[in-house]
Amino acid sequence: MSEYQYYEFVAVDRPLDDAEFAAVRALSTRARMSRTHFVNDYQWGDFKGSPRTLVERYYDAHLYFANWGSRHLMLKLPAALLDLKTAARYEVAPLAEAWKYKGSTVLSFTSDDEYAEWDDDLEGALSGLIGVRAELAAGDLRPLYLAWLAGIGTWERDEDTFDDEFDGVPEPALPAGLSALTGPQQALADFLRLDGDLLAVAAEVSPACSDEPTIGAELRDRIAALPDTDKDDYLLRVAEGSDVHVRTELLRRYRGPAEPAAAGRTVAQLLNAAAERRQRHEEADRRECAAAEQRRAEKAAQERERCLTALAADVDSVWLRVDALIAAKKPREYDQAVELLQDLRELAQREGTTDDFTGGITRIRDEHARKPALIARLDRADLGGRTQGTDLAG
Repeated sequence: MSEYQYYEFVAVDRPLDDAEFAAVRALSTRARMSRTHFVNDYQWGDFKGSPRTLVERYYDAHLYFANWGSRHLMLKLPAALLDLKTAARYEVAPLAEAWKYKGSTVLSFTSDDEYAEWDDDLEGALSGLIGVRAELAAGDLRPLYLAWLAGIGTWERDEDTFDDEFDGVPEPALPAGLSALTGPQQALADFLRLDGDLLAVAAEVSPACSDEPTIGAELRDRIAALPDTDKDDYLLRVAEGSDVHVRTELLRRYRGPAEPAAAGRTVAQLLNAAAERRQRHEEADRRECAAAEQRRAEKAAQERERCLTALAADVDSVWLRVDALIAAKKPREYDQAVELLQDLRELAQREGTTDDFTGGITRIRDEHARKPALIARLDRADLGGRTQGTDLAG
């Protein structure tokens, strides 16, 4: 196919109402739709709607990819769970951006690589990425950092992505746990084509995640100590079913915000360190490949030596086998005969009996001079033993 585009939207916090469903349906009559899900693909034409508008108004997550290398992910969260100020610290426009829409913070992550190998397994990939939204809501900022890191990583592939001054841009606050990503976070890194060496360099100074606190009696005590107005607000929201994030807010309030650390590195330092790490790995791979090739060559030489030793034990029977194969007057048997003669030549070179071998080849040429198919094979194998007449004819 010459063109392929895939659009997927998911509503997490609440399903679309009748009016919203009708508005989205009007944009595409062939889309596979439910109150919480929209999927459509295009092999010609384009989607009539605006993904940004649909996320702002109706959906909480959107995934797009095209077979020319474009990938795009959008997530929407309540601003109470992820404020714009926090998200903006990890912006690297236009590849990782954030903006506010009414009471929500919207995130946009993009990866473009027209030379990347086409991946047809991305349909349905949103199910593996959607967990990133819940992690952000719980205060885990690793997805934001991963998107920033993937964004700066494109500079290595395309130096026109950013201005030269970009190399002095400081790294944003570094979240803990970059060396132990969750499943959704690894899926995000893969989707955004985050280079593994760049991630490893960034994770070198990322502290380990602290253990999750127990939430039994301690949580009851914390809740008991909440102001009555807060308790009333939480209970009302639960009773109305108007907010699915009450539990997340309570746990965040109990655990406290996860404050990232300042690493103090620049974009250039990160990219240079990643390039050096990659070079070390490539050199190690080359050494390992060379060593493996040497081992294979030594093993082949040992095997060849064993074969020649076995051949030397009964040379006369091998010559008889050659004669029998030639007598069959068939191309396949001619080829087998030539292979045996090549083995005999190598054995003669090893044993210092090349005169005997040359005599044997000369005999075969003289006896079977009227077999052009055989003679042609002997010539191609350069086995020698040509008579004077044969040389003159050649």
